[in-house]
Amino acid sequence: MSATALVLRPLGLGDLLTGVPAIRAVRAAVPDHRLVLATTAALAPLAGLVDAVDEVLPARELEPLDWDRPPPELAVDLHGKGPASHVVVADLHPGRLLTFGSPGYPGPAWYPDEHEVRRWCRLVAEGLGVPADPDALDLAVPPVPSPAPAGVAVVHPGAAFPARRWPAARFAAVARHLAARGLDVRVTGGPAEVELARSVARGAGLGEDAVLAGRTTTLELAAVVAGARVVVSGDTGTAHLATAYRRPSVVLFGPVPPALWGPPPRPQHVVLWHGDGTGDGTGDPWGAELDPALARITAEEVTAALDGLLAAR
Repeated sequence: MSATALVLRPLGLGDLLTGVPAIRAVRAAVPDHRLVLATTAALAPLAGLVDAVDEVLPARELEPLDWDRPPPELAVDLHGKGPASHVVVADLHPGRLLTFGSPGYPGPAWYPDEHEVRRWCRLVAEGLGVPADPDALDLAVPPVPSPAPAGVAVVHPGAAFPARRWPAARFAAVARHLAARGLDVRVTGGPAEVELARSVARGAGLGEDAVLAGRTTTLELAAVVAGARVVVSGDTGTAHLATAYRRPSVVLFGPVPPALWGPPPRPQHVVLWHGDGTGDGTGDPWGAELDPALARITAEEVTAALDGLLAAR
């Protein structure tokens, strides 16, 4: 039986996608190992699109893993700076353990101002002595039919917390602009965002068939984005899907600056952000109120950015 490498990343969609380059670097470091990715059950289908992963182990954040086999030869904590997440992988008694440094756990230093993708690449590069390419973010196209035709404009108004949720009326103005340009606009979102998506569609004068929110699986959403003409969203997992499929996108940042979570510097990804000018311009990404920096982005800025992307094609 081949040796096993276990990688821990049981977080959200965007978290999983920003960890893909580091996962690929782990694969390069131990090419003969069976690589097991511990992530949430909801993301397991998407994790299967990462060519470096051999197996997905359903996991929950900071909870013990359901591991019923011999200790892995290597365990890598791609969850956090520890020590709470370090314990999850250390409890498997791996032959080698790679974590950021924290009390009782030697490892590279954690820098709070480091971009999320580069942070995990650096951990693997320093810990395992292999190159880690931060631009290796691509995913395979899902093996499922897309619920939307190729070439649609994806408008994704949702976000996990109100601080990162740009006003629905402004998203509606953007969707109306895209439709006026002749694009087939689809409004995406999760099951909890159906009413939000419907309000955006109504405000844009779109029919019910434009609303995909609550009607797609994770793989189907990925398929929609993979075939999209353009994507506009806040700092959410859908923005990271646009990066993974190299689709033209406009991403709206608020409490978290793009220097920490933004897409790579490619011409097809446009970032809009207005720091508040008082220090580093960061806010609370889990806040209950719209972040002031995000509120300063106007619909006219977004439509101008989209027009530039569409003209570039």
